[in-house]
Amino acid sequence: MPTSIRIRLFVTCFLLIAGIVVLVDVSRSINTIVLVVLEICLCGIGAAVMTSIFSRALAWRIERLRSFTDNLLEAAQSESPLPGEDDATRALNQSLRRMAGRIHELVERLSQESNRLDAILKSMREGVLAVDHQMRVQFANQALENALGLKAPVARDTPLVGVVRDPVFLSLISSVVSTGTPATCRLQFSGADSAVFEAHASPFAVPPHWGALAILHDITGIERLERVRRDFVANVSHELRTPLAAIRGYAETLLGGALEDTGHNRRFVEVIQAQAIRLNNIATDLLTLSDLESGRRDAEPGPISVEDAVNTALSTVETEAKIRGVRLIRGPIYDALVTGHAIRLEQALVNLLDNAVKFNKPGGEVRIEATPGKDDRIVISISDTGAGIPSSDVSRIFERFYRVDRARSREVGGTGLGLSIVKHVVERMEGVISVESRLGQGSTFTISFPRRPESRAA
Repeated sequence: MPTSIRIRLFVTCFLLIAGIVVLVDVSRSINTIVLVVLEICLCGIGAAVMTSIFSRALAWRIERLRSFTDNLLEAAQSESPLPGEDDATRALNQSLRRMAGRIHELVERLSQESNRLDAILKSMREGVLAVDHQMRVQFANQALENALGLKAPVARDTPLVGVVRDPVFLSLISSVVSTGTPATCRLQFSGADSAVFEAHASPFAVPPHWGALAILHDITGIERLERVRRDFVANVSHELRTPLAAIRGYAETLLGGALEDTGHNRRFVEVIQAQAIRLNNIATDLLTLSDLESGRRDAEPGPISVEDAVNTALSTVETEAKIRGVRLIRGPIYDALVTGHAIRLEQALVNLLDNAVKFNKPGGEVRIEATPGKDDRIVISISDTGAGIPSSDVSRIFERFYRVDRARSREVGGTGLGLSIVKHVVERMEGVISVESRLGQGSTFTISFPRRPESRAA
């Protein structure tokens, strides 16, 4: 009990005793009735004073306790003072302090878990959306906003129809909210850069009702791979069907009696041989491309002389160039060293030179040179005076089986895989390939490789 209250009680008791003593003295000289009235009055006044003192003390204690409990969740509350302790209140105060510490610890833990969960959801690459039973947004992370093409964050309690216009997605969320059954669909939002998403929605508890939680998985890459696979199978089937049909047709002709036709049977066999060679070339290129795409390494890469690789490639296509009347020009060759496999680099250069010769015109030229580039790199360029490549086809010429002129490509014996092989070889050597072409004026393919430190000047 506070000292001031104790003093007040002591004074009140003293005055009450003094009054009684005075009454005793007065009683000797006044009437007994007056004495009784005075005693009653003094006792009433004393009781009123003592009641007032006790009620004020109790109100003060209650106010301190109320203030303590109102601010129980504040970080510094465990250090805030409680009402003065005595034998009657000490246990209560200690109990309140223990409860405040435990509640504060629990709130801190829940706050940390909430912040951690919020950070995880916001950093997810998948879009996450939570709505309540009235189709109002309760949470939407950055990935979802990006998928929807939104420029500003979605505010809480925003109606979903004001955020998403796609009827398929709205129908998915509405179905889950109304039925409480998980659902999945594939969709593509307008203005989302043609991205394809797979949406999974499931019931989500938003007490006292049920909402829906939707997760969007970006499957654009998977869709693209599926499309490439389908195109590849279709292209392979098409490329194989033509020579196989020719082989079968001429073989049936020979078996049907043409073996005795001495004027034509040799030509029929030559056609069968040419188509078989074409099939073998396609199979060889497919195996090479598969090996390059798998990332397998037959041996550790080592230093390669650019000059040696260029000389080997030129000697390989020299005969074909003479047959077609195309002149090979060897420009300045900077003899640098690059890292890789010599046979792969030679294969890439042969493919580029071979295309430049085959798709050139009689009397045309093919020029190859290697010069130092920026950032300590070596640049190899192969240019021709052929028909060139239309601008609409330039971005696709490195695709498998893609042909600018299908009839001309098959006529010269191309498989449609050469440039795709070149690109994979260059990328495995940490190089970069590019092409510049003008229709009717020719094309220039440029390859850039990082040089090895021990490279020497030519």
